[in-house]
Amino acid sequence: MDLSMSSLFSGLVIGSIGLFLFMWGKRTDRPFYYAIGLAMCIYPYFISNQLIVWTLTALLLIPVWKLRHA
Repeated sequence: MDLSMSSLFSGLVIGSIGLFLFMWGKRTDRPFYYAIGLAMCIYPYFISNQLIVWTLTALLLIPVWKLRHA
């Protein structure tokens, strides 16, 4: 686990977005948002390469954006 400032900041930002999606998916009973939010709360702390973390975040948020604006 990398404890650099960029890693901690990325984990905080991505985890906050994940927490929002988790709570929103639970409140609206949408398991897709629930699962994406849960994944976003967990994976930034196990991947040390920030490029991979932000790329994975973008790949997870694209379907959320498409479903929300469809």
